[in-house]
Amino acid sequence: MEFEKVNKTFKVVGMKNSGAFNNFGNEVPAFAQKLLNRSDEIQHHTGTEIALFEPKSDMNHLEGHYFVGLIVQDSIAEVPSGMEYIETTKDYVATRGKVTRVDELHQHLLQWAGEQGYKRDLESYIVETYHPIEGEDEEVMIYLPIHS
Repeated sequence: MEFEKVNKTFKVVGMKNSGAFNNFGNEVPAFAQKLLNRSDEIQHHTGTEIALFEPKSDMNHLEGHYFVGLIVQDSIAEVPSGMEYIETTKDYVATRGKVTRVDELHQHLLQWAGEQGYKRDLESYIVETYHPIEGEDEEVMIYLPIHS
């Protein structure tokens, strides 16, 4: 597993939803499918799927919100009904691997970030981008926001 610190800008058109953190594994992909069914309405998208998650602040924080969307090439003034445009630039620690190992990837990335002395930014979205690999499991790129 490889880890890195990056400064990244994400430009996204997507839809917002909320629910229990422990249901995100099922809820988010189902909600993303609703967005993908409307992808032809999103102008200038790159085809890359993305999800932005409210970080869980502590053990008592049981529900949160998230966005599912598509990365777009440029800022967008008009978005389809029921969707939002989000643009965020942050410092992140990042890693990439099989989506089937997403929980393990998060744990290893958190451990590495701590070992490097990075402090998590719990006020900014955790970002995941999804990358199909022909003939294999989809890969996920995880970006955990950190303080600069």
